[in-house]
Amino acid sequence: MRGFVNRAVLLLAMTGLLTHCNKPETNRLQGYVEGEFVYVAAPAGGRLEHLSVQRGGQVKAGAPLFTLENASEKAVRDEAERRVGQARASLEDAKKGRRPSEIASLEAQLSQAEAALALAQETLARQEKLARTGANSVDDLDRARSSFDQSKQHVTQLQEDLKTAALGLRADQIAAAEAEVKAREAALAKAQWDFSQKAQTAERDALVFDTLYREGEWVAAGKPVVVLLPPANIKVRAFVPEPRIGSIRLGDIVHVTVDGPGEPFLGKVSYIFPQAEYTPPVIYSKESRDKLVFMIEVVFTPEVAAKLHPGQPVDLQPGP
Repeated sequence: MRGFVNRAVLLLAMTGLLTHCNKPETNRLQGYVEGEFVYVAAPAGGRLEHLSVQRGGQVKAGAPLFTLENASEKAVRDEAERRVGQARASLEDAKKGRRPSEIASLEAQLSQAEAALALAQETLARQEKLARTGANSVDDLDRARSSFDQSKQHVTQLQEDLKTAALGLRADQIAAAEAEVKAREAALAKAQWDFSQKAQTAERDALVFDTLYREGEWVAAGKPVVVLLPPANIKVRAFVPEPRIGSIRLGDIVHVTVDGPGEPFLGKVSYIFPQAEYTPPVIYSKESRDKLVFMIEVVFTPEVAAKLHPGQPVDLQPGP
């Protein structure tokens, strides 16, 4: 009988020890790894011409991800480049005067007119001299004066034409040509952007979480082709009971443990959700307040984040 009692006491003691050992630490929190994915798409649709990455691989910032067919965008860009060249040439032509051969022709006409003016001036002088002696008629003197005036006006006209020939177009015409160049350059910039968007690259180092299309398939505009997961977008989310939320602050260090051997990872509290989850409907008693939980987010260095996987359950323990 005494042996039975001793065995019973020993069994109860072992049961209590095991119960104490299996009791979870009250300071620990449960959470899971969350990934904020980056869905890379092109703003215009097209056939997937080349996929440069594979699912599960790593990419560096600036590395190519995929290329869609771009024949149409390339044609539009080339046309825009030619139109810019045409507009710039028209502007330069508007700023210039007439061609050298045209100016030479005007100069020759001016020389002829100046020679005719000199002759008309000599003729007028003779007629005026003869008129004082009465050797000619009044009509002869009038014709000489008219010929002199016409020759003088002709010389003045050609001189002004020569000055105008050395100038470009009027200021408002040049301004219109400059505006045309800017409009063509803007159209070229848009065409170049449209062309460049057919080939997407990685904005930063990331894991290729998934690829959603195969080469040769048609991709609609705005549809993601590659799903990236940068290390900075990996975080842990956990729910803190209401009685403990007041002891947690932004920037607090958190020890995160995953299943399997290894040392805990160190993270930092980056966000505390301002509203409670699972709020009881009406009565806020002491017992109901214990059911309130607040979500927090913990972030890591890129080296630590690369070791975590979205959906992975973790244990958290706040503290230094």
